[in-house]
Amino acid sequence: MATFSGSGGTVLVGSNAIGEIKTYTIDETMDTLEDTSMGDTSRTYKASLKTFSGSCDVMFDDTDTAQQAMTVGSEVTMSFQMEGNTTGDHKLSGTVLITGRSISASFDGLVEASLSFQGTGALTEGTVA
Repeated sequence: MATFSGSGGTVLVGSNAIGEIKTYTIDETMDTLEDTSMGDTSRTYKASLKTFSGSCDVMFDDTDTAQQAMTVGSEVTMSFQMEGNTTGDHKLSGTVLITGRSISASFDGLVEASLSFQGTGALTEGTVA
């Protein structure tokens, strides 16, 4: 079984890698529909619709094309590449709506940004071409 080091990953917006990335999270869930009927002794369910959402934390960079494309309300294609950007590397990708951006700073630190997104459509699992 292969494992990946988080420091080797990259996240792309379109074909542009997000610079100064610190962390990212992707949550994929599926709704269920209850189909229990009278006479059943246990509840039963059917699979329904899938969705995904997530967030990305970065060191704020106003010259980073990928970061600047992630304005609240924008729709972008994102690719989360756990191993890096080499042919055959594992990735998740999909179209997202940017739903939030939080920028923070402290007197003894760097300016950081936290970006949140909601997937629209399917999250695709594959490899870098």
